[in-house]
Amino acid sequence: MISRELEGAIRQVPDFPAPGILFFDILPLLKDAKHFASLTKELSNFANAIDVVVGIEARGLILGAAVALELGKGFVPLRKKGKLPGSTFSESYGLEYGNDVLEIQEGVLRPGDRVLLIDDVLATGGTLIAGVKLVHQCAAVIESVAVVLEIAELPGREKFMGEFPDISLRALFLK
Repeated sequence: MISRELEGAIRQVPDFPAPGILFFDILPLLKDAKHFASLTKELSNFANAIDVVVGIEARGLILGAAVALELGKGFVPLRKKGKLPGSTFSESYGLEYGNDVLEIQEGVLRPGDRVLLIDDVLATGGTLIAGVKLVHQCAAVIESVAVVLEIAELPGREKFMGEFPDISLRALFLK
């Protein structure tokens, strides 16, 4: 059971990064070692039989790396455009407040690798959808997707499940 203490540590920041956006800040969970360890264990429980953990920039990188260590698995980052050396696959996506591009290095995942994809928040679904598409471009397989927080009033889950109905999408908290 996930403690209310963990959920209570998530800070709400109005009008960030743009007016009208309510930002859910998980950094207080990461700052507290006990909370960070609990969060890592809870996210690790969402792993099925996997070969590698993939994390989405920015907070998904932190969480994904910690979960990979917890599981004894390797870690692969999905970064913003221009942050990775060499040849990359790219995927554009929409946010509540604009558009962006994620990239993965070509060859970092092997065909058939089984992946746990991790991010911090599911809002509109664009980031997670782009992440799954990037993993698929590498011919790897998404076993499950895990997020810390899902914003229920936004259409993220509906959009994600519309594109990937057979992928398990799990959230620790629903706001």
